[in-house]
Amino acid sequence: MNDNDDISKKLGTNTKLSRAGYDPFDYHGFINPPTVRASTVLFPNAKAMESHDQKYTYGTRGTPTTDALCEALNELEGAAGTLLVPSGLAAVTLAFLALLSPGDHALIVDSVYGNVRHFCDTMLARFGIEVEYYDPGIGAAIETLFKPNTKLVHLEAPGSNTFEMQDVPAITAAAHRISAVVTMDNAWATPLFFRPLDFGVDVSIQAATKYPTGNSDILMGTVSANAQYWPRLRHMNGALGICGAPDDAYQALRGLRTMGVRLERHQASALEIAEWLETRGDVARVLYPALASFPGHAVWKRDFKGASGVFSFVLNVARRDEYKARAQAFLDGLSLFGLGYSWGGFASLALHVDLADRRILTAPTEGPVLRLHIGLEDVGDLKADLERAFAAATAI
Repeated sequence: MNDNDDISKKLGTNTKLSRAGYDPFDYHGFINPPTVRASTVLFPNAKAMESHDQKYTYGTRGTPTTDALCEALNELEGAAGTLLVPSGLAAVTLAFLALLSPGDHALIVDSVYGNVRHFCDTMLARFGIEVEYYDPGIGAAIETLFKPNTKLVHLEAPGSNTFEMQDVPAITAAAHRISAVVTMDNAWATPLFFRPLDFGVDVSIQAATKYPTGNSDILMGTVSANAQYWPRLRHMNGALGICGAPDDAYQALRGLRTMGVRLERHQASALEIAEWLETRGDVARVLYPALASFPGHAVWKRDFKGASGVFSFVLNVARRDEYKARAQAFLDGLSLFGLGYSWGGFASLALHVDLADRRILTAPTEGPVLRLHIGLEDVGDLKADLERAFAAATAI
């Protein structure tokens, strides 16, 4: 280890983000890396071409631009290697395909991202892989679900839309006792607020579409693995030919530089709005791990360094037959919040959550669930927008 390595370990989060993955003096001092686009890579002679005896061999195997982003993510995740793929869903599915075989049993958290559930119920089923969903609050008792063929446990914390926390250290310890691999979707926290590999997770997955890029205009997923599983993931990635584009990698790396300060703003604004929502009679409850009232708050406080800007709340509606109408009236009453599915960008977003696919968990009974992404707008303006939406929902 040299002096620069020692200095890097002592740097603050935002200082690391501003430097990670690229040294300007590797390319004439330009502060951002060049965008190297490639399919064909030339070899100096036939022997080198046969042996692939050079760093870059083909566009799908990486370029200096994609490597810069991967190296930055390795540093942030504490990973042996990182892969770039075209979306967050592709990141999860790549990991599953690399780590599961016909006849295996996989345990998937019941609060998983809906499109991952669809992949499990369709594609994995076609491949003869048995999928079982489990309660996110199960903790060490997950061992009661293990079978002789259990090979993978997938976590998502907090869970999609309802934000259930998971006891990551307890689950990983149990899984490793039977040599099962543990994967985790960490898009909500990013490695700035939670580093899965430090808590026993083998493969950390992000939808870089969200906070790393930060501008709602790039689709990208990342798969970061420890030394044990990195070779398998790298091999599968090569077999499938799935890769992230250099232009997207450039934009993601540029977004990464400001992710720390953006997350600070997202967190502060989200917490203020979540606490304000808790005081309202037209809100039954707020589903946000950073709130002391949230059932998983103690686990979040123990393991996580922060909370991002995404959470849900339950609109207080007495009659079930009015849930949909009042939720839609609320959404239509918004003007600053956009109606959109993704999150992590500068703009605030809202949607009506569909929980019909849950197998173990039950949806809140007090009213419809509405998910908010709190963007970078002024909090006072967002509160006023929400006030108008509550009035619209009450008026029908």
